[in-house]
Amino acid sequence: MKTHAARPQYDVHPGVTVMRKWADALPEKTGRSLDEWADLARRATPDHKARIALLKNDYGLGGMTAGQIAAYAADRQTWDGDPEVYLKQAEKYVEALFAGPKAGLRPLFDAVVAAARKLGADVKVCPCQTIIPFYRNRVIAQARPASKSRLELAFAFEDVPFSDRLVLNPRAKGNDRLRHLVGLTSPADLDAEVKGWLKAAYAADA
Repeated sequence: MKTHAARPQYDVHPGVTVMRKWADALPEKTGRSLDEWADLARRATPDHKARIALLKNDYGLGGMTAGQIAAYAADRQTWDGDPEVYLKQAEKYVEALFAGPKAGLRPLFDAVVAAARKLGADVKVCPCQTIIPFYRNRVIAQARPASKSRLELAFAFEDVPFSDRLVLNPRAKGNDRLRHLVGLTSPADLDAEVKGWLKAAYAADA
């Protein structure tokens, strides 16, 4: 099994704070804590969809609230409202994204993380299940292994022109800020031009 000498350190996703505040407000808003709702759902039925329906139909909870409670009831160890749990999951998210045929892209991803970290101490790397966003105040860039040989790196800036290399992000919809995208296939592709785009995205979020 291959190992990596240096693993990037990840940061708590801003959404974790949002989830924690939501959970802390549950007792006042609903009369029960998150754990109390989860215990109620577990006792009622083992089925995830049935738990959501129960919480909505029998207890009048909103769809988002019911869904989050059902998810927590299913496996509280993956719940993203706890910073320690999230950081453990973040490592697993990255391992899963770069598993199997995409494992060869891991050194390239690690190099992107290292380049982003050099921009400033306020850069945060916050993996999700399908993407790895980079934050300053807001998302400044986002990485994803698009195939076994191509890492996509999208940027959030406005005043940088598109080119043969820096193209329109085909997944950018509506008000999506990550409209610029470059495809990378090896650490050598992370050259001065790409690092310059990272720096521009960082500066744009000052």
